[in-house]
Amino acid sequence: MSARPFVVMAKPIGSACNMQCAYCYYLHAGNEKTSSPVMSDEVLDSFIKKYILSCPGPVISFTWHGGEPTLAGLPFYEKALALQQKYLAEREGCEIWNNLQTNGLLLDDEWCAFLAKHHFDVGISIDGTKLCHDTYRKDPLGQDTYEKTAAAIDRLKTVGIRPDLLCTVNQVTAVHGKEVYRALRDFDTGWMQFIPIVVHTKTGISPESVTPEAYGEFLKDVFAEWFFHDLGRTEVQLFSEMSLALAGEKPNLCMLGKTCGNVLIVEKDGGIYSCDHFVDPQHRIGSVLTDDFQEVLSSDFQTEFGLSKETKLTGECRRCPYLSLCGGACPKDRSAKSKDGEDGQYFLCPGLYTFFDYAVPHLKRAMQLSSEKKNPSQMMEILIREERKKYQMISRNDPCPCGSGRKYKQCCQRRLP
Repeated sequence: MSARPFVVMAKPIGSACNMQCAYCYYLHAGNEKTSSPVMSDEVLDSFIKKYILSCPGPVISFTWHGGEPTLAGLPFYEKALALQQKYLAEREGCEIWNNLQTNGLLLDDEWCAFLAKHHFDVGISIDGTKLCHDTYRKDPLGQDTYEKTAAAIDRLKTVGIRPDLLCTVNQVTAVHGKEVYRALRDFDTGWMQFIPIVVHTKTGISPESVTPEAYGEFLKDVFAEWFFHDLGRTEVQLFSEMSLALAGEKPNLCMLGKTCGNVLIVEKDGGIYSCDHFVDPQHRIGSVLTDDFQEVLSSDFQTEFGLSKETKLTGECRRCPYLSLCGGACPKDRSAKSKDGEDGQYFLCPGLYTFFDYAVPHLKRAMQLSSEKKNPSQMMEILIREERKKYQMISRNDPCPCGSGRKYKQCCQRRLP
């Protein structure tokens, strides 16, 4: 049987972090079964060896995550790179990519030079504007962090790295869609992604969490700003993944896939877990010290975990015209009831559905224009003209034709280019 494709997110310092983000789901996870602050040499060696030898290739991607992975220190990554080259010698025709996901606070000139020298891809977490970012993303002393994070982005760009920008959609960012998008775009890194914050508590969701309606409105605001002004200039992960699905291709993002279970987690003690959102004793499926990645990946438990994304869909999901675009979304947030009263509906589904209603016709039209060999500038000119014509007979106080139940001035008018 051929090797099953998979990727691993490694957490060399576990949940340790130099920030105290109010919405963090991982900060106090405490699932690492070791008192050592950093992944040991034994675990690191075993992890890198087994990952390289079991990954199908030809590209073997190492994603260093956290907590805050830069806390492991530069010597740790120098050691990791040496081990990668040692074991890569046993895999002819393969190459290694490294990705570091960071809050940027420790990225000084030395760090940036190291990352550039070794061709790391870098993801920076930043919540758009200073106001939005500093509301929840504080350091342990309660101090603001936006300026340090923004400076890290500029420092990376200086050495030739254009970092991916990761922005959360929370209670605050959700009501500032345009401003958040523009702030991220103006960093000119070319790529951004938006991660909805849904933190479940005993009484519902946390105050920082985004509501379904606010999530949908945020996505529509961001989409309109991107679609009519930045086609071909900036990539937004969700919109790119939707375009793939509309073209009949398989999405890359596990949240939108039909099934999941191919993105494993390795904690600093070597524990292997089913998923980043299920780092708990129940989902500890092995250890790099004792187990083979392909074996734990094909285990009955992990196979069922991955397939359950599809097998546990509600009837409402199965009937949904947008199922191919979202795959029922992430199982961690299937905490709502469907319209039929079934448990297991995606919490943000109502907002995501209204967003698809708005965005899908626009994307299909853009794909049609692209097939006619129109370049992005020509496409945006046509799309803006068509959008304005669509609403030219609508008065500000008329019911919005999108069917939201709100007045036009309170709804789609604010997205008119």
